[in-house]
Amino acid sequence: MIAFQSIPSIGPKFARDLISLGIYTINDLLDKDGPGLFNELERKQGFWTDPCVEDQFRLAVHYANHPGSKKNWWDFTAARKAYRAQHGYPAERPTRAWHEGSPALAEKAE
Repeated sequence: MIAFQSIPSIGPKFARDLISLGIYTINDLLDKDGPGLFNELERKQGFWTDPCVEDQFRLAVHYANHPGSKKNWWDFTAARKAYRAQHGYPAERPTRAWHEGSPALAEKAE
């Protein structure tokens, strides 16, 4: 987790998100793409998450390919917005939002 936090504007929560996807080192990000990782995280969690998380994925992949980059996650917001305007989200994207909690938690509460 510490290595991921060496990437500018990346904190422990996002480092845990990377690990949850089986990414354990910065080099594991070399052949990845930010939108694909974001889509995978949402499928795994069962809810859609804040769009800035995709910006963090884009940053992490960029950093792996450009070590020492000083860019922050918000430097990737415009690229994400342009990409999503052109490509949209996967048809199987979860419908529940992150702030509504996971479907498993909602079932337990009922």
